[in-house]
Amino acid sequence: MNIHTPILDAAPEREEAEAALTLLRKWAKGATATEILELDPSVARLVPGGDMADYPAFSREYPEGFETDEGYKSTLPDLQNGPSSLIRGARQQIQHVGISNFRLPIRFRTRDNGELMLETSVTGSVSLEADKKGINMSRIMRSFYKHAEATFSFEVIEAALDDYISDLESFDARIQMRFSFPMKVDSLRSGLSGYQYYDIALELVETGGVRKKIMHLDYVYSSTCPCSLELSEHARATRGQLATPHSQRSVARVSVEIDDDAGCLWFEDLIEACRRAVPTETQVMVKREDEQAFAELNAANPIFVEDAARLFCEQLQADVRVGDFRVIASHQESLHSHDAVSVLVEGETFAAESLDPKLFNTLFHVG
Repeated sequence: MNIHTPILDAAPEREEAEAALTLLRKWAKGATATEILELDPSVARLVPGGDMADYPAFSREYPEGFETDEGYKSTLPDLQNGPSSLIRGARQQIQHVGISNFRLPIRFRTRDNGELMLETSVTGSVSLEADKKGINMSRIMRSFYKHAEATFSFEVIEAALDDYISDLESFDARIQMRFSFPMKVDSLRSGLSGYQYYDIALELVETGGVRKKIMHLDYVYSSTCPCSLELSEHARATRGQLATPHSQRSVARVSVEIDDDAGCLWFEDLIEACRRAVPTETQVMVKREDEQAFAELNAANPIFVEDAARLFCEQLQADVRVGDFRVIASHQESLHSHDAVSVLVEGETFAAESLDPKLFNTLFHVG
């Protein structure tokens, strides 16, 4: 008959195990190799630096005073810049490799309000030849930081691009800067005003020695369905039935190649071109008279998503500062459980046979 006591059967607590380990190490330090082997050979591993230990005695304290000199730095391994024999997978050129979304404050010139300091997300990438293992990602950041204190211009970004093409010995490169641009907007009738924020991205791309300057803008507006408007009016006129047309928040992503020789295209200029194309921009400050005015403005400007793309196109074609362009519009339907979308491209810069499967998912404005 076996008798089990609760004390013997209970699993030891962590504190008990730590105390036992401390005691075992203390004993092992004073024991001979023979005594340790007789007890259990694995005990030797618990004594760092001992003759029978299978790992060295590493320091476990951070070396506050340690400094690196050039000699020491020259001994540091650099696997990313290792020989081509270390390449894994196909030995193939990579069109773009780099870093995305490192943030820093950048000063921007504006057309109307002098300079603004805006938090900016930067993406930098370069091409990688087939026989190179990789790049030092930090060099992209270091190259950009050399120029980050200067007020933004495409000339400043070109200087940063030159630096990291040289540093990384690459032939193609791209810098993209994303930020939220504030612009004061008046209400429709109440005389109030408030700040509208526009998602803008600036891009400098060099491919095959040719550089292109590109601006992207997300413009958010209300779209009233022309068909729904007519059907609502038909119900009123023929049956005395009150009906309202459906409208929804909509987003257009307008991307333009900038022709510097024709003059400066300011952020405000592109925003105002979008307003001329589709004046039903979502509002900031709204009182009752503004809400009524917005309903009237929507009724005066009903648009399908095809109309929106062509209206934006008309404004862009009329601006000599704009070269190639692309308009992507998404009307996020209140009638349907799906969205209505359109893509209009002029020129080769934005031409593409395939679209990112998640492209239209990104045309979603969070207030």
